[in-house]
Amino acid sequence: MTTMNWLRDPTAETEAVMRARRAPPQSLDGLTVGLFDIGKTRSDEFLNRIEQRMTERGIKTKRFGKPTNAKVASREIVDQVANEADVVLIGLSD
Repeated sequence: MTTMNWLRDPTAETEAVMRARRAPPQSLDGLTVGLFDIGKTRSDEFLNRIEQRMTERGIKTKRFGKPTNAKVASREIVDQVANEADVVLIGLSD
C-alpha cells in the first residue's frame, strides 16, 4: 500500500495547488465528521447511509453541501466546513 504525503487541492483555482497532507486522526471519537454533498445525483443517499452508520457508533456528524455539482462551493460554505468539522467526507456518486 502506498502512503500519500500530498493532496491536490480540489477548489476552483486556475492552477492546482499542492498542499501537505495532514495526518489522519487516530479515532473519530469526540470529533465532528462533516458530510459534504457536492450536489450530484444520489450523493445524498450515500451520505444518508454513512450518517446513519456513524450515528449508530456515536460519531457526531454535520451536513454541508452545495446546490449543484456544476458550481464551485462558495467561500462561505468552505469557511463553515473548516470552522465546524474536524474531518470531512465528500459524497460523490456515479
